Amino acid sequence: MHIPDGYLGPATSGVMYVVMLPIWAVASRVAKKTLKAKQVPLLAIAAAFSFVVMMFNVPIPGGTTGHATGAALAAILLGPWAACIAVTVALVVQALLFGDGGITAIGANCFNMAFIEVFAGYYLYKLISGSSSVTSFRRVIAAGIAGYVAINIAALSAAIMFGIQPLLYKTASGHSLYCPYGLNVAIPAMLGEHMLIFGWVEALITALVIKYLQKQDPSLLEAQEEVSI
Repeated sequence: MHIPDGYLGPATSGVMYVVMLPIWAVASRVAKKTLKAKQVPLLAIAAAFSFVVMMFNVPIPGGTTGHATGAALAAILLGPWAACIAVTVALVVQALLFGDGGITAIGANCFNMAFIEVFAGYYLYKLISGSSSVTSFRRVIAAGIAGYVAINIAALSAAIMFGIQPLLYKTASGHSLYCPYGLNVAIPAMLGEHMLIFGWVEALITALVIKYLQKQDPSLLEAQEEVSI
């Protein structure tokens, strides 16, 4: 799902940075106000976990990759704003030190994975889990569904970014200057892989971690329930 350099036009990349700047600013302020002392180490752990799972990339036709992200899990444990910071840190480190995702595309990658996926995963989890106890199996199911759906929404967003490039930037002869694949190629390629493979990996990881925490330390789940957003 990482967008490399050279696949988005400068205007698209610039707009994504402009969109993410206020989101990062709000995330920083909200996280400082709402994170409890016991959750602060989780912020670093969530960033590290997201970094590790995103390193297991599988190439997808169309110039990008597929992988799990841990974004929904981070949102469930920390709240969406703190999770946005955690996933952003992972994406920035990957881009700057490992070349995984382009530097010019950091804004776009963060929009897809640190914003859309995080918030989609969080609110789906809240909607499905409802007022059930933090130790309820309903929470495990909610976490799995949230992880699966959220990563596919993020994949769709990335596919749309890819697919509109041939419409926005092309030579006089009609050749695309950046991503050469239109929506008819980008969307099936991205969604197909994530719906069939990576979404299930994300669902399994998210559900299993929540199940484990329910048994070992449910207070971590209770702490997040008290976070105001």
